Amino acid sequence: MTPMISGLLVGALFGFALQRGRFCMNSAIRDTILLKDTTLLKSVVMAILVAMVGFALLAMGGLIKISPSGFFWGAHLVGGILFGIGMVLAGGCASGITYRIGEGVVSALSAAIGLTIAGTLTMIGFLAPIKDYLQKGTQIWVTTPVEGAEPIKANPTLANIFGLDHALVAIGLAVIIAIIWIVIALKNREEPEKKEKVPLLTAIFSKGWVWWVTGIAIGLVNVLAFYLSTLAKRSYPLGITSGWAGIAKVLIGFETVTDGVATAYKLGWGDYLIIGIILGTFIAALIAREFKIRWPGWKTLGQTFVGGLLMGFGAITSGGCNVGHILSGVPQLGIGSIVGGIAIILGAWFMAYMLFVRPQKT
Repeated sequence: MTPMISGLLVGALFGFALQRGRFCMNSAIRDTILLKDTTLLKSVVMAILVAMVGFALLAMGGLIKISPSGFFWGAHLVGGILFGIGMVLAGGCASGITYRIGEGVVSALSAAIGLTIAGTLTMIGFLAPIKDYLQKGTQIWVTTPVEGAEPIKANPTLANIFGLDHALVAIGLAVIIAIIWIVIALKNREEPEKKEKVPLLTAIFSKGWVWWVTGIAIGLVNVLAFYLSTLAKRSYPLGITSGWAGIAKVLIGFETVTDGVATAYKLGWGDYLIIGIILGTFIAALIAREFKIRWPGWKTLGQTFVGGLLMGFGAITSGGCNVGHILSGVPQLGIGSIVGGIAIILGAWFMAYMLFVRPQKT
């Protein structure tokens, strides 16, 4: 299977699951303080647990190599907080704005354009020195001494900082979290609502998915993404912002220079993933009769564009967006992704308070 086909396939599956489950981390994080609703947040946790176990099993079988992003605390804090702020302004996380383009939401397209511009400029443009300064100046490694040679450096995880086996820690942690979750759920158990039974195909293609189905589906897609991207020599699960920047590189004719030879940049696995997400969402929305061009007005377009700019700069600076860090990095137990994910949440909570809660109080 070529990188193009596998990237498009995973993207289409991801987009379909996002659309059917209405999965957006901006809503999940924001709703916990605005509506005291943790339904979407439970989907996020479920997706993380499924990916955590899935990644560990694939690594045990030698099918993938755990490859967490680097730990540069300064870049994680600055980039993560700015990404969280931008996420609320944009009205969606990186995956949220991407899949909503496939539904016809024009404000999502505006946010994606902003994310792409700032992400590309931070990756290869005039904002790159800021990113490099924050990353290189605050990077921390885990070093393993080697007799008669230079120490081996590795990006820190919850496993290797203690010298423990990754699979043991990942599966053990997932089991502990699951047990605590079940105990809390049983303690706060409520009588389930009686729902009308519908045919399986109707439930999959026409009805909105319940939170646990969404979480499991996205977690499994992420596991598949890690395996197929490894075959494509990418070796990382789902990610969004770098894919948008990759598409921009093709559009501007970006070239890489190796040994004095310039080569035009070509779309890679992660770039095809973005295209697949939009196509998968479009198909899901058409089947469910939810596709509609939605024009929000120029003011909203301006706000979402600015939010996208902050998201693009924040994601590349931090080394990951909400998907790259929270959905893909945390299940690998990466310290950098844990810090980056916390920073994203704090930034989103701050902006949600300033934009929604504070005006109500005053």
